Amino acid sequence: MNELVSRVSESVGISPDLAEKAIGMMLGFLQREADDGAVAQMIEAIPGATELVARFNGEGSGGGGLLGGLMASFGGGVMALGQQLMSQGLGMGEITSLAKETMAVAREHAGDEIVDKVIGSVPGLSQFV
Repeated sequence: MNELVSRVSESVGISPDLAEKAIGMMLGFLQREADDGAVAQMIEAIPGATELVARFNGEGSGGGGLLGGLMASFGGGVMALGQQLMSQGLGMGEITSLAKETMAVAREHAGDEIVDKVIGSVPGLSQFV
């Protein structure tokens, strides 16, 4: 298990399988929504992150049934990602912890400047990290 999954699993208190899926969904969301250059640099810098995005990229994109469709029509964004993560059994506290720990690992590997650029390019994300 890679460092990111281990840290998120332990700090959030969720299984490694759920941590992998949630991280993959979150990073896939960032890949779609954030500044292209910065998010690519961030994902490439985190060991194992590229594989998680590839593995779970379809999990969080566009789905979510009626609620997901409604959220997408109102801009989706962070709220749509939150709904998708909740559908995996995560609560708001766990989602916030997931985001904070993932960004902490990202800062260690990619640096503050890159991570701040990613966070700043996604409306509403800063309130969770």
